[in-house]
Amino acid sequence: MSMQGTITDRISKINWDTVHAELNQFGAARTSAVLAPEECTSTADLYEKDEQFRSHIRMARHGFGRREYKYWTYPLPELVQNLRTELYPTLARITNDWRESLGYEQPFPPKLDEYISRCHSADQNRPTPLLLKYQNGDYNCLHQDLYGEHIFPLQVAILLSNPDQDL
Repeated sequence: MSMQGTITDRISKINWDTVHAELNQFGAARTSAVLAPEECTSTADLYEKDEQFRSHIRMARHGFGRREYKYWTYPLPELVQNLRTELYPTLARITNDWRESLGYEQPFPPKLDEYISRCHSADQNRPTPLLLKYQNGDYNCLHQDLYGEHIFPLQVAILLSNPDQDL
């Protein structure tokens, strides 16, 4: 099965009013699929390419859960960069609505490159997208990996496998 349109097209079809309302009410929201199965598979397959990653975290060692994840390094894979660039503006608007209640003085800029520049000027130069690897029964405890003053309060998680089939 192939999905129609670019990442930009697919993200633009998300009902962001519903996402915003669900985030406000529940702290989480689900959307329809934004990646085609072949995009999911090709992204998951990158996990074995260590040169694509800057660090490898084994969660049990830190009390974060069971299994592992790896942080991408720059340059990010094109699909990951496109997702990040396209999702950020709307998520920044949502977080700006929460700014006062979160205690953030500075608004989040409207474009990802502006936020990345802000982070880099504060010596926060490492990319934060990551790829998790789970097997049946593995889990991730709620935690934050923070390393600087600039913190974006939302995370996007995209399931790359089918839990009923890809065990």
